[in-house]
Amino acid sequence: MSIFAIGDTHLSFSTDKPMNIFKGWDDYVERLTKNWHALVAPSDTVVLMGDISWAMSLEQAKADFAYLDALPGQKIILKGNHDYWWNTRRKMEAFFENNGFSTLHILHNNAYRVGGFSICGTRGWFYDDTQSEPDKVMLREVQRLKTSIDAGRALGGEPIVFLHYPPISLTQQCAPFLDLLKDEQISRCYYAHLHGGAAHLAFQDTFYGTKFALLSGDYLKFCPKVIEIIKS
Repeated sequence: MSIFAIGDTHLSFSTDKPMNIFKGWDDYVERLTKNWHALVAPSDTVVLMGDISWAMSLEQAKADFAYLDALPGQKIILKGNHDYWWNTRRKMEAFFENNGFSTLHILHNNAYRVGGFSICGTRGWFYDDTQSEPDKVMLREVQRLKTSIDAGRALGGEPIVFLHYPPISLTQQCAPFLDLLKDEQISRCYYAHLHGGAAHLAFQDTFYGTKFALLSGDYLKFCPKVIEIIKS
C-alpha cells in the first residue's frame, strides 16, 4: 500500500479546453493514464492536488470523474483555483455516490487516515494575490488547514499536508501558512499550481522544519509521485 500525489490534471473530456497548446502537454491524458497504471495499485491512495477539471459544474465534470474513478486506487481530491465545479462537500459526495464513483473522496475541512499517516490539506492561497480582501480569503484557508490537521491528529496518523497553492517560493512567502505548519510541526508539505517556466521558482527544501516539494502534473511529466510506501 502506497500514497501517491499529483496536481493539475486539468481534464476536459466534456469541455473545449485543450492543454496541448502549452509546451510539455502533448498527449498528457494518455501519458497520465499509462504512468498511473504502471505505478498505482488498487490498494494505493492518490492525492489529487487541485485543478482537477475545467468543467463549470458537477454534471459537466462527470466524464472527468468517470475517468479518474476507473483508474486504480482511492483518490483524495482537494480544490484548485480552476475547479469551478466545486460545491459543498455534501453535494459533491452525493454526486459521487449517485453516479457510482466509489473511489473519489473530497478533502475539505477533514482528513483521511492511510496507514500510519493522515492526509490533510486545503486549496491554500497565493502569496501574491491582488484580488479584493485577499487577507480574509487567506485566513479562511489557513483555518481550513488547521481544521484538517486537527482532524488528522484525531484519526491518529502523522499529518502530511497537501495544498494547491505554494505557500512559499524562492522569492516570496505566505507567512500565515508557514507559521501554522511550524506551529503544528508538520514535516512534509506538498503543493502544485506552478507550471512550465514558473517551476524554477519552486521552493523545494526545508523551511521551519517542513520539507516542501512541487507536484504539479506537467512538472512530474504526468507521473504520480510516490509519497510514502506503507509496509503491511
